[in-house]
Amino acid sequence: MSGLLLTPHRVGPAGSLAARCEDWLGHAIEVPAAALVVGEVVVLLAGVISRFIFNSPIPWADELASILFLWLANLGAAVALRRGTHMRTTALVSRWSSRAQAWAEALAIAAPCLLLMILIGPMTEYARDEWVVQTPALSWPNTIRAAAVPVASALMIALELLRLARLGAADLIGVAVAMAALAGLLYLGADWLQGIGNWSLFIFFALLLGAGVLLGVPIAFCFGLATVAFLLSTTSTPLAVVSGRMDEGMSSLILLAVPLFILLGHLVEMTGMAKAMVDFLASLLGHVRGGLNYVLLGAMLLVSGISGAKTADMAAVAPVLLPEMKKRGNDEGELISLLAASGAMAETIPPSLVLITIGSVAGISIGALFTGGILPGVVLAIMLAMLARYRSAEVAHGLKRAPLGVVGRTLLVALPALALPVLIRTAVVEGIATATEVSTIGIAYAVVAGLFIYRRFDWRRLYPMLIDTAALSGAILFIIGTATGMSWALTQSGFSHSLASVMTSVPGGKYGFLLVSIAAFVVLGSVLEGIPAMVLFAPLLFPVAKAIGVHEVHYAMVIILAMGIGLFAPPFGLGYYAACTIGRAHPDVALRRIWPYLGALLAGLLIVAFVPWISIGLLG
Repeated sequence: MSGLLLTPHRVGPAGSLAARCEDWLGHAIEVPAAALVVGEVVVLLAGVISRFIFNSPIPWADELASILFLWLANLGAAVALRRGTHMRTTALVSRWSSRAQAWAEALAIAAPCLLLMILIGPMTEYARDEWVVQTPALSWPNTIRAAAVPVASALMIALELLRLARLGAADLIGVAVAMAALAGLLYLGADWLQGIGNWSLFIFFALLLGAGVLLGVPIAFCFGLATVAFLLSTTSTPLAVVSGRMDEGMSSLILLAVPLFILLGHLVEMTGMAKAMVDFLASLLGHVRGGLNYVLLGAMLLVSGISGAKTADMAAVAPVLLPEMKKRGNDEGELISLLAASGAMAETIPPSLVLITIGSVAGISIGALFTGGILPGVVLAIMLAMLARYRSAEVAHGLKRAPLGVVGRTLLVALPALALPVLIRTAVVEGIATATEVSTIGIAYAVVAGLFIYRRFDWRRLYPMLIDTAALSGAILFIIGTATGMSWALTQSGFSHSLASVMTSVPGGKYGFLLVSIAAFVVLGSVLEGIPAMVLFAPLLFPVAKAIGVHEVHYAMVIILAMGIGLFAPPFGLGYYAACTIGRAHPDVALRRIWPYLGALLAGLLIVAFVPWISIGLLG
């Protein structure tokens, strides 16, 4: 997945009663969340084995996996809220005084609490109404599944109230006054807002949403608050509809791959598989000018094909390579710039979480996206390699070619790791497993390789890895849920038709449309983060692209790469700061040096945009 800046909330003294209660409640949520991750792996892997090996499918496997998944998504969101790992933008707030930052942190706690308190009643009503619906295979009341949303929301409310109890009175009063004033303005101006028609969308989904994002409120809750405020102020739509849309957004079976690929990324790093691949590439290319730059790019392509998450990719590769690259005289700013650019480069390399997400929300074949994403990533890697060679401080003089014996030995060690991305793609293409299930095959393979081949499997790290998987999955999936509700509200308002009209009138036909889309998604990727932007705008823009003759897989590659460039572009791109954190460098060191790398990415993106064969030539 794309890189994230994960900024924990700053709260009061750890020894307070509220802190102890929060700690106890947090552990009570984390244990079942970790168990649900294991449960998902077991159920899906059992389904694959039963169907492929014994030719006897388990009829209820997908249904049980779907139930467990919704509980995992919502409990994971609660874990993420407790840990402060929901996606948020702090670039503006971080420049403020300590007093103003404290107020902004109070707002970042109070705003999610307000949204959940507004929705808890409709969520409960929605779950209760699902009692009359029975699941097809297990014949359980659907409330068992739908109850995940209100139960997790109640837990999140409790966590946020405990956090608020630890804040100073001045911060609480300030936030309460600000929220009450805004609510009063919306209530008094409801008639005017209804009277201006679709112009009210600008107020709710540009001004209000933008203000929340820039003030550091978690993006998922900004989506939810903007949607709820719009519906309450301008329509008579019951809020239970929002609960239903959130349920729908988080329930897609395709999204089951999100937590499983995150877990697989952790396992690849922990078992030493990533290091084995990097060592092999270094033995091949380490002696040439800029050789380790090529190794970094190659490693990001390989590891991306396993973990699916850009932050996990960078975390697996950077610690192995960056110290040696510094010893060879490379500037730290250049290294961080190349690391960040390589993260953007690999956005389309399967099994990218962004590919899985866009396939889910836009109704595109995941297999087609996996196939179409390979060549665009290679094109951008070539562009970066050309620039990296020119800018590298490494010289070939004094660097010896590794003996063939060393190359052969590192290849032998790396072969089990190199086989993993091949295994993943083959299993999908040959129909052995779906794009959702294939991650469980990768997990089983990584566990076996770690235990019996690499003999590196730290059991003490397993539980923290499961919790991290649940938290990151919950943060991603909760955004998808609230963005689905927001997208529905925009569609119901007629905004999608207006957007389609504007986009199709752009001069230059489909290539003009592609250029406008590139510009839009570079900005959205920088300000809004990749997955929220995809979930929000993909359902609106893909019908437009299809209407003017742009292939859906080609369009997906273009906007994903554009989003990636924005995501890793300073000063707002969260991926850029994630690269700095992983590389243990201050953001300022790469601020001036990253632009040539972003320029190379943009040049590669334009090639991909204007040569559709790169994206769809392998589809057959």
